[in-house]
Formats: sequence, C-alpha cells, structure tokens
Amino acid sequence: MKKYVVLLGVILIISCVQNRTTEKSGVAVVRINQLGYLPESIKVAVFAEKEATSVNSFSLYDAETDKEVYVSSTPESKGAYGPFTSAYRLNFSEYRTPGTYYLKVNSTQSPVFRINADVYDHSADFLLEYMRQQRCGYNPFLTDSCHLDDGYILYNPEREGERIDVTGGWHDATDYLQYTATSANAVFQLLLSYRDNPEAFGDAHRANGLPGPNGIPDIIDEAKWGMDWLKKMNPSPTEFYNQIADDRDHVGYRLPNEDSVVYDPKRKGRPVYLASGEKQGVLQYKNRSTGVASTAGKYASAFALGASVLNDFYPGYTDDLPKRAKDAYDFGEKNPGVSQTAPGSAPYFYEEDNWMDDMELAASSLYKLTQDENYKQKALHYASEEKITPWIGRDTVVHYQYYPFLNAGHNELATALKSQEKETVASYYDMGLRLLHERGKDNPFYMGVPFVWCSNNLVTAAVTQCKLYHQLTGDDTYLEMEAALRDWLFGCNIWGTSMVVGLPKNGDYPVDPHSSLNHLEGYQTYGGLIDGPVYGSIANSLIGVELHDEDEYAEFQSDLVVYQDDVGSFSTNEPTMDGTACLVYYLSSLENASITGGHRKKQYTYDQSGAIIRGDKSERKINLMFSGDEYADGGEEILKVLEKHGIKASFFFTGNFYRNKKFAPLIEKAKDQGHYLGAHSDKHLLYNDWEEKKRLVSQEEFKADLKANYEEMEKYGIKDAPYFLPPYEWNDEIITQWADQMEIAVINYTPGTLSHADYTTPKMDNYRSTDRIMQSILTFEEKEGLNGFMLLSHIGTESDRTDKFYSRLVELITTLKERGYEFDTLESLLSLKD
Repeated sequence: MKKYVVLLGVILIISCVQNRTTEKSGVAVVRINQLGYLPESIKVAVFAEKEATSVNSFSLYDAETDKEVYVSSTPESKGAYGPFTSAYRLNFSEYRTPGTYYLKVNSTQSPVFRINADVYDHSADFLLEYMRQQRCGYNPFLTDSCHLDDGYILYNPEREGERIDVTGGWHDATDYLQYTATSANAVFQLLLSYRDNPEAFGDAHRANGLPGPNGIPDIIDEAKWGMDWLKKMNPSPTEFYNQIADDRDHVGYRLPNEDSVVYDPKRKGRPVYLASGEKQGVLQYKNRSTGVASTAGKYASAFALGASVLNDFYPGYTDDLPKRAKDAYDFGEKNPGVSQTAPGSAPYFYEEDNWMDDMELAASSLYKLTQDENYKQKALHYASEEKITPWIGRDTVVHYQYYPFLNAGHNELATALKSQEKETVASYYDMGLRLLHERGKDNPFYMGVPFVWCSNNLVTAAVTQCKLYHQLTGDDTYLEMEAALRDWLFGCNIWGTSMVVGLPKNGDYPVDPHSSLNHLEGYQTYGGLIDGPVYGSIANSLIGVELHDEDEYAEFQSDLVVYQDDVGSFSTNEPTMDGTACLVYYLSSLENASITGGHRKKQYTYDQSGAIIRGDKSERKINLMFSGDEYADGGEEILKVLEKHGIKASFFFTGNFYRNKKFAPLIEKAKDQGHYLGAHSDKHLLYNDWEEKKRLVSQEEFKADLKANYEEMEKYGIKDAPYFLPPYEWNDEIITQWADQMEIAVINYTPGTLSHADYTTPKMDNYRSTDRIMQSILTFEEKEGLNGFMLLSHIGTESDRTDKFYSRLVELITTLKERGYEFDTLESLLSLKD
C-alpha cells in the first residue's frame, strides 16, 4: 500500500497515489469498490467505525463539483465485525448516472470512485500479466529460460528415474512447484473465459508471451501454453503426471532462471510424480492418495474444452485432444479416488479429498464435445453425488481440501440440458449459495467464506457461482451477495485494499506481495490475485511469518481475521496462479455484460515490438509529440503556438538534452505549461540494428541508459513519466519487455504520415520537404482519418535544414481543428478509461 514504486533507484510516481479516508485512520472509514460500479449494478459501500455510533443517512457527492447528488436515509446497521464496533451497509444502487463520486457519512468521506460502463474494461486481460510472469520454460517477463532439464520420473515402476521432457506450464505461486491440479484447472478456466466472453480479450502479445500482437487473443496464447504442458505431462493413455518438484524447493527467495536447488545429484532437473493412486512422499511425510480420478478428470475436461475452443486458432493441434480427453476420463473411471500432491520434509501438501466434481466436469465436457448420451448420464450421476462443493458452509477446511473451489461441472452440464434436468442441476448451485448467504447475511461485508489459506480463491469461486447460477436461472436472490463478494476483492473490505496487485492503478493494492521477483528485484506481480486474509488463529500460529516492514493495516487486524501487505506474510500476501486464472472468468463476464449492453471498449494499437502506436480510434483526438536530442531551435516557437491554441503536447528528450544547460529554460517552460515530459534514452543510443533489428545493447546497458535518462528528468522534478519513446523510434520486443520490467511503457508515433521526417536535410537521400510532409498528413487524414494519432515531429533540426516544419504548426493545428479534431494530452489519449 505504499504510494510509490522504486525503479532501479529512481523514484517515479506512476499513477499509484492511493485514496484514503479523510478522517484519522482507523476511527471511521467508508469502504468502496475501488474499480467502481457499473451503472445498472447493485452498488453498496460499507461504513465502519471502531466506536459505537449511529448512522441515519448518507450522501453521494459529485467529485468534480463537490455537489450532493443523492441522499439516502436507509443505511442498514450490521453491528460489530472484526475490528469495528459499528458497521452499516450503504446501498445507492438506484443512482445510475455515470461520473466520479465520493460518499459521505457524518464527517467521514470515502475514496473517490467511478460509476461507468467501462470500470471493468481490460481487467481480465490485466490478470494475464501475472500468468505470463509465472511461465516456466521460457519466461517472457524475464526474457530468459528456466527449468529446461525437467525432469526425472518418480512412482512409475516401469520408468522410474527415466528422463521426461515436461518443461513448460506455469509455476504455482512464489515457489516453483508445478501441479496438474491447479494448472489443468487454470487451462480450463482460461478456455471457458474465452468461449463464453470472447469480446473481453485483446491481442497485445505473441505466443511466447513477449510484447507484440500475433493475431490471436492473448488468453488463447496463454491457454495453449498451459495445454502444451498438459500434453507433455500425459505422454501415454495410462500416464498422467501429477506434479513437478516438491518442498525441497522451499529454500529461500531466488529467481526462477537462477534456481539452484538440486534434487538428486545423479539426475538433471526436478522430480516428476506420476498420479499413481498410492501414497507418495520421498522424505518424511506422505500424502493420502486413494486413486487417480481427481487428476484424470481435470486432464479430461481441459482436453475436451480445448478440442473445441482451440481448433479455430490452431488447426491440427487439437486433433489428438478428443482422444486424450476420452482416455483420461476412462482412466479416471477405472481408478476412482484422489491423487493428492506429494509432500517431502514438511507436512504441507494440497490435501484434495473430493473427486466426483472432477469426473462430473470431465463427463459434461465430453458430452458437449461428442453428444454421447453415456457421458450425460455419467455427468448427472456425479453431479448428484456432490451437489455442493464441500468447503461451502464450513468454518474451516485444510489446504486445498476441496478443489477446484468452484464446481464448473454443474454449469457445463446444466447448459447442455433442457427443462427439468437443467433445473435440477442448477438447483445444486442454489443449495451452496443458500449456505453462503446464511453465513454472510448478518455481517456488513456479506462475507460467508471461511478465512482459511487462499480465502480469495474461495471468494472468487463463490462470486463466480453466483454469476453462473443467475445466468442459468435468472433468479435474482443472490445478486447482492455477488456484488458484495466482488466488491470485497476490490476494496470494500476491512482493510480498504484491492486483493489484485495493480488493480486499479490509482487505488490501494498490494505492493509487497510474497514474491521472489518483487523481493529481490523490485519487479511487481501485476495482475496477481493474492491469497487473502486468514483467521487470526491461523495468522498467529504460523511458523516463519516475519514482517519486513511495519504493518500498515495494524489497526484493522483482529482476532477474527488478518491481512498484511508484507512480503513476509506468505499466508495472506502470496499471489497464486490458479486463483488468478479463475478470476479471469468472472471479470471477463462483467466486461461482456457491458459490451452486450452497448458499451464500446477503448483499444490501443500496437506495433510488432509491442509499443503502443495509437490511441483509441473511436474519437477524433490527436496528441502532438516532439522529440529532441541535440537541437531545439523550434522550441520557443512551438511552445508559443501550443499555449496560444490551448494544446498540451508531449515532449520526449534524451538525457543529453536534459543535461544541456542552454535547454534548461525551455524545459522549465514546457513543464510549467503542463506538457508531458518524457524519456528518449540517455545517450540517444541505437538499440537495434537497422536491417535485422539485432540488439546492439545488453539488458544491463539498456537499463543503465534509461535509468540515467530518468535521473536527469528527476532533477527537473519530473516524476510521473510512465511512457518512453525509444531513440530513433526503433526497437524490438525485447526492448519493450525490458522497459516493462522497469514499469515503463514503450510508445511510438502512429505510422502513415511523414511528420517524423522533418529532421531530414537536403543532402540526405530520404529528404522530405515541409510541403510534402504537410501533404502526407492531410492526405492520410482524408483517406483514413487521424483518430487516436500520436503525430511526431522534432523540436529542432540541423541548420542545413532551413525548411522548418515547426513553422507550419499553426497551419497544421488550424486545419485539423477545422476538420473536427481535438488535441488531447498523451495521458488522456492513452488512458483506456473515460
């Protein structure tokens, strides 16, 4: 919850200033969903105070005008909860006007929030950032590889010790273990998200996870990455591997590409455990495995759904998936029971005790794929055997005892049925939701989920079950509970913080997650859903929890429940891959609902390096960009024209430029006038060869160069500068990713005109006159339009060029205004929110 990020020693304020109550912290608070509220949705905030108090009304204010726009005299008292003595639910659902607001209860004011159809736009894609960061094999975030020697086989008598290539997939969390249970579930959830809500997803990354669109939605790329691994872990119809590595992995913080753990000095790589149904554990502790159906069922459902969803994108790739799905299902039928993960020197493992839900999902998915009535009857049988996911309604469960936390099988089966059969299966969801409702209805946050490890995963499962039940039946009974569970994840909770790292960017969210990448290198785990709060009894009994910093939420901790934003709080603050993947479905469904309702989501345009090259094309808005390294002869004239026309432009200068004292007055003037001032490299290095784009700098050289640029900017007090224009406007996807590691977004000019050619001189082969440059802009505008354009030219040129394009700036501005264009700030043009 800190208010800044540290970027290689340079402190940059990057849109992370947090909203806090205006009252003394801990006395009285108003908790809201920081992402905001859809106009038509249920909108409830929570007022809570540590002292007994009476609340008779509350007001909603327009944050732009500070005018009261709505008053309610019906706050709902909920009594004491956690650290609070008094708490009230504040329902303002009937107010639907889009805008920016805050709530006020007595003298206590909430953070500012938005009501708009776009509040969940791009949120599902944002979570994929964490999925890419968790990739094993080639890791695009680190632009390096790890665990390429995986692995050697255990618990398969016919292949004991044999090498098997299972490199790939995702690391489970901060540790680098990999489990089929969580990974197959993640693959299924990603595929389900795209199948049901395809419009929610964009294309900004390649198949290998590096920046740059490839014509395939990023979520499909990610699902296939997981599917590739599942295929490797299933080398034959009777081999279903369950796990890579064990708790020997837990030897401290380290990056995955620097993993030094040796499991067996005689063998390369990590152990790969067969799902054999026998009790496993090579060291002191053993699990309680009884069969293979829990694992085989997860394989079968992922393969079956992949056969239909992936086929449109990878013809031929899916040819073997139907057979794999059937083989996995048959193997599960022959080997009923659970295949738990294997412990080692500690008694901690995923203690999955249920498997009927996995076989129901497998049979339901196969029924949809094949229309074979036998699968339908089997699915109905398994569904009746586990109507309610067993964690629901309980006060506590052991770690991953009932997994997956969401029974997606009920939805897959019900959506394939008609009339009474459909109603029967849908009613199973109702049974569980009724239990959650009864547990949560009397507390201010409507929280009926037990605060065990990974409680946020349970919240995600519960809110998704609410959504699926409503979609199946139209029954509104649990809509308020759904809203409360959703809002809990994004700040309407005891601590007033989002449970997703980086979401929303202007909110209060985890900044010290339990992560090696964060702890060792300062890399943030953006998009990761953290484990979430745990009972005070759990928090106070764990061995090894040692906070690295003062607990910023200390005043909100209680015997009931604890959450700490600290790298040492591994039970509450560790992002998890499967929880993140599961939340993608729910967020994508919210985006889809807005789109179905007529909302148009804003989109960027990217080049092949992954640089943003254009804002949204739906509005006639343009940003004027100027770059500079050696020359600034047009600076004064440009600033004068911009000020006269009321335009805020963006200026990208090198460290050379910022260091040059003769340019200091110009830089100060541009800053005072409110223009965006950004980085353009320190020494104006050429990062990539012109022909093949071969990189000419190492990562260390690149980071040092960019850091030096920002250090010069810091001397002018420039702190909020998240966009970077590469020197010569030339870079590849690795440069873009290296910048992303530094939390800097690479942008470039919008191609199509010759505006950037104003640096050329008559002696150059590529010389372009001012007339030709101007004509190129106006001709392109007539043919294709300039909506969302970032129009780049230079703040100065060599003296050999006497035909200065900046002398035509007034003409350019006047002409484009006459054609209906508005000159926008860079920040506004590149914001995906209204």
